[in-house]
Amino acid sequence: PDKTFIPGPTDNCFCGECRFMKMNTLEKAYNALLTMEPEIALPESIRKRAELPILRMLELSK
Repeated sequence: PDKTFIPGPTDNCFCGECRFMKMNTLEKAYNALLTMEPEIALPESIRKRAELPILRMLELSK
């Protein structure tokens, strides 16, 4: 709550203004957590590769 988030643009994309991210709402996130849908199935090899950056982001958020 006491953090300031500053979106960082790249050379080709202002990801803080992503039209796909704007499709997400609190209601949609709530319903997804409530129903655990849609389910996303990933091969274990991809899941393991994706886990490390997520853990790093969570560590930085502390």
